[in-house]
Amino acid sequence: MSEKEVLLHVKNLVKHFPITQGIVFQRKIGAVHAVDGVSFDLYKGETLGLVGESGCGKSTTGRTILQLYKPTSGEVVFDGVNLVDLPAEEMRKTRKQLQMIFQDPYASLNPRMTVGEIIGEPLVIHRTHQGKEVMEKVMDLLEKVGLNPAFANRYPHEFSGGQRQRIGIARALALDPKLIVCDEPISALDVSIQAQVVNLLEDLQEELGLTYLFIAHDLSMVRHISDRVAVMYLGVIMEIADRIELYDHPLHPYTQALMSAVPIPDPKAEEKRKRIILEGDVPSPVNPPSGCRFRTRCSLAQTICAEQKPEMREVVAGHFVACHMV
Repeated sequence: MSEKEVLLHVKNLVKHFPITQGIVFQRKIGAVHAVDGVSFDLYKGETLGLVGESGCGKSTTGRTILQLYKPTSGEVVFDGVNLVDLPAEEMRKTRKQLQMIFQDPYASLNPRMTVGEIIGEPLVIHRTHQGKEVMEKVMDLLEKVGLNPAFANRYPHEFSGGQRQRIGIARALALDPKLIVCDEPISALDVSIQAQVVNLLEDLQEELGLTYLFIAHDLSMVRHISDRVAVMYLGVIMEIADRIELYDHPLHPYTQALMSAVPIPDPKAEEKRKRIILEGDVPSPVNPPSGCRFRTRCSLAQTICAEQKPEMREVVAGHFVACHMV
């Protein structure tokens, strides 16, 4: 692929949640800056890993891209169409091509519906299949994700966490989407099951030509599954690069601290390695620091870091970083 085709273009995406006061007359007294000016491109057929600590805005970014949350401002251009401006009916039609695998396989499946009804629901809502066709497609999808088609009449509580997540994946595949947002799809699963689910996602991507935005905590798993990785901190992307380039040569001080926490399966190398321990706590997203978001915990911070927000710039080919000191 010499010329990559951009499937998703996100530009200056902002999502603020208002903080209100009062019971009858609610007035806005502030806002949670969950996502604050995120920009990136996602190419057709690739997996972009989105990493960062809890509460940095990863899941909100994914949900805002899919318009489950209406963005405060910014652009989300999917396949040449800006989703932010789409009328509700048009967005409903476009949803077929955008799907999500949710974090918690226990909460994301309706306990009152059988597996067949859960997977078949998107087909019925979007009227892509009718009558017998729905059940045939459900059986086919169950087989695709490595489950017995005979399970279609069972209920979610009869399955383990890993099996439930496979059901969630089958539901996401039902409408033949182009893009799937994987919102920490393995974090609620046992370690032994995590690898199976990730391998399944990789096989499906190859077979169906899918594009993934893979949101996760687990840095070693992100390295395994992603083509490129974006590092997020307090609602802002700090660094984007090819996975090998990012893991071998992290440039942003925050990325360096994150990477120093990833265990290496080599006792001698692990002994020589220096852990970077960050001072202090993550600031509140209600009142984020001026300039660079990371400056309050950064050992390299200078006056300019408080005064100016660092621009995302390309330091090496394909390696972008937002830091005054790099």
